[in-house]
Amino acid sequence: MAAAAVEGTAVTALRAVLQRVRHAAEISGRKANDVRVVAVSKTKPVSLIRQVYDAGHRCFGENYVQEIIDKAPQLPEDIEWHFVGHLQSNKVKSLLAAVPNLAMVEGIDNEKVANTLDRVVSTIRRKPLKVLVQVNTSGEESKSGVDPSDCVELAKHVKMGCSNLEFSGLMTIGMPDYSSTPENFRTLSNCRIEVCKALEMAENQCELSMGMSGDFELAIEMGSTNVRVGSTIFGPREYANKK
Repeated sequence: MAAAAVEGTAVTALRAVLQRVRHAAEISGRKANDVRVVAVSKTKPVSLIRQVYDAGHRCFGENYVQEIIDKAPQLPEDIEWHFVGHLQSNKVKSLLAAVPNLAMVEGIDNEKVANTLDRVVSTIRRKPLKVLVQVNTSGEESKSGVDPSDCVELAKHVKMGCSNLEFSGLMTIGMPDYSSTPENFRTLSNCRIEVCKALEMAENQCELSMGMSGDFELAIEMGSTNVRVGSTIFGPREYANKK
């Protein structure tokens, strides 16, 4: 498919996703702008991201540190970048230095990376960085994230012990085949109840990032405030040796 055709398809797909988000939000008694759509551009070229940007979208996500470091400087500064997934402590400094418009890290899965982020944010004197704690709701060994029973402890560490980070909520990946996502989503919602009780936060101040291309409508209906949509907008991913 020609590049122009692919780009046009991405813009059309974005509009369709936003319509589906609006409908799912209405079903759950909310408005479309109560749900953030992170367009996850993993493996996709800057030219394609730019087309979606030109269509009016501003929130994009990446899963690989090297990719976001390469792409962000080539794109407008008003993009709100999200780093999604496991972040290694030794890559924190390069990530924050290269992407001053990093809006959120989804998500922190251990105290070491939280402490490193906190320290580097302070060192470079940027505004506090919003972070989500990643919870492994499916219990898969291959997935990053804390056990649901440990989410309160990590959330408390971030909120109380990391003054340069802004604890903003919880995120989960869910099962790859989407067969058990209702239970995954329910687990994350229950984690939010426990975290908000422990931290004396209002639940509407604690985001839930759950739902991807195959299940974002169900996630929204079950309370998600942040969905991460990649292939449904940009098309199938083209995997290479990314790190």
